Amino acid sequence: MKKHKVILVIRDGWGYRSSSEQNAIKNTSTPNTDKLMKAYPHTLINASGEAVGLPEGYQGNSEVGHMTIGSGRVIFQSLAKINHSIKTSVFFKIPEFLEAINNCKKHSSKLHLIGLLQVQGVHAHINHLFALLDLCEQQKFRDVIVHVITDGRDAPVTDSLKHVSKLMKKLKTLGFGFIGTVSGRYYTMDRDKRWDRTEKAYDCIVNASSDKQPFSSVFDVLEDCHSDGETDEFIVPRIAEGYEGVKINDSMIFYNFRTDRPRQFTQAVVEKNFVGWKRQPLKVFYVGMTQFYNPMNAKVAFKDQNLNNLLGKVVADSGLKQLRISETEKYAHVTFFFNGQVETPNKGEDRLLVNSPKVATYDLQPEMSAYEVTDKLVSEIVKEKYDLIITNLVNGDMVGHTGLLKAIKKAVKTVDDCVGKIVDAGLKHNYTLLVFADHGNAEDQTTLWRTSHTINPVPLIFVSEDESLKKLTLPNNKGLKDIAPTTLKLLGLKKPKEMTGESLV
Repeated sequence: MKKHKVILVIRDGWGYRSSSEQNAIKNTSTPNTDKLMKAYPHTLINASGEAVGLPEGYQGNSEVGHMTIGSGRVIFQSLAKINHSIKTSVFFKIPEFLEAINNCKKHSSKLHLIGLLQVQGVHAHINHLFALLDLCEQQKFRDVIVHVITDGRDAPVTDSLKHVSKLMKKLKTLGFGFIGTVSGRYYTMDRDKRWDRTEKAYDCIVNASSDKQPFSSVFDVLEDCHSDGETDEFIVPRIAEGYEGVKINDSMIFYNFRTDRPRQFTQAVVEKNFVGWKRQPLKVFYVGMTQFYNPMNAKVAFKDQNLNNLLGKVVADSGLKQLRISETEKYAHVTFFFNGQVETPNKGEDRLLVNSPKVATYDLQPEMSAYEVTDKLVSEIVKEKYDLIITNLVNGDMVGHTGLLKAIKKAVKTVDDCVGKIVDAGLKHNYTLLVFADHGNAEDQTTLWRTSHTINPVPLIFVSEDESLKKLTLPNNKGLKDIAPTTLKLLGLKKPKEMTGESLV
């Protein structure tokens, strides 16, 4: 087979679902996608559960999706790894957790447990919080404060009530611990350098400072918020009556395992060269469940896996040139996560970042920065400088998280427009394009999946003017792990032994 230049077009959150009910993709005019589906080979690939290293039935997400795409293999993801450590009791012997508790014993200080209260396992899991509480009981340590981050994005928008109820029952059974603060992930888990949001969460948790009245019952305050239209994602940070903040020599464990969204809060707490706003780093013992960024001035409970011979590295070692381009919301995914959570670019790997719009929620601007990303990408395609180009069009996922069908349909239309422009330019300059997604979202806005990712397969369209490729019959039941081997085959490069995926051509 002759060598091809390749463009990977990742339509984030563009899954497949046969029903048209609350399906933003099926209910939107997508002439470019329709044209591609008629003219070129296509299939459905798996992007959730065991296909991306998660437990069966768990929704995929952008982090694990891009790691699977970039590595060409199924990686045992943090969720499954942590679950296994709890099942085998390894979790309760992790040195960093024990050090955090012993620090509190030594200084007669408090342990703060911070994390997202969810069962979806996208960023965290309530069972991991419960395991930390069980560890405290085993270690006969009782001065524990839980800082609840409410979801409403990967989960139904008022789900926090049932999770807080479980948490309160757990604390009552243990006979220690209390909920010190509650805040929506919009604030504590911002990743787009909207420092005003992070600062609100920081002031609440660290300084016990909030614009809102202290609450006596977290359950009651959540009910009141929901009644006022303040859903879980957007709960303004609040403190409990009697909560006094984080003190010198306290310990803090941020138990989210996904690395992108705890970064800003963690940096605000531990880093000397912090630029978000003026504050002093705290003298605390801080543990991240995983390596949120590198280097991180804190302890790490579950260390990164060292992944060798990823797609970007193999391409670089062969002397070929590659480009990664997206807007802010998914830039880390086509770079850091795609490269196995390595920040440094490969040799010959260029990167282009387009800023995401500064709006409160993306339903206010469903186009986001997709047209600007596309224009910049097309201008790079025509230069014919790169052998491999990787881009992510973020709208289907980021607007999909709003759960607002009208806005999501605009997002889908935007992505379809952009795919048309990218494909036209790519074919004109002799590229082969793989158009696919890292996980679903926009295709299902029914009650169960509204605002969250899905477990649906995602379409893959194989776009090439090579007659032999146009006649391909693509196999079924393949997954994201097969994208890298396919890309290498098209580039004329040998698949390394570490890649367990298989080429589709």
